[in-house]
Amino acid sequence: MTTREQERIELLQGTLDLLILRTLRVGPAHGHAIARAIEVTSDSVLQVEQGSLYPALHRLIKRGWIVADEGTSENNRRAKYYRLTAKGRRQLTVETGKWDKLAAAIARILRPAKQED
Repeated sequence: MTTREQERIELLQGTLDLLILRTLRVGPAHGHAIARAIEVTSDSVLQVEQGSLYPALHRLIKRGWIVADEGTSENNRRAKYYRLTAKGRRQLTVETGKWDKLAAAIARILRPAKQED
């Protein structure tokens, strides 16, 4: 196992949904492009496997947060392109707020302010 592989972080449940929604905020993308964007943006710390990505995409479709359209990829192959819906844009705002609260709470636990005597 390489150092880079050891440094990868397991995603908290629900975090993948947020990352997908955020990735699609810039525009439609096919599954491989979504996974690659998450990997590149995280400096290869986060890697999304197909076994996690596609169930998450189907879950987001079921919730009405994204839709899938048929298209052609860069290498001229058929592909599904996923895009945010209006409901998905609103949910991205909600999920980002939840993440910010969670991250702040964890930070307070990991790095508590020095208590004055």
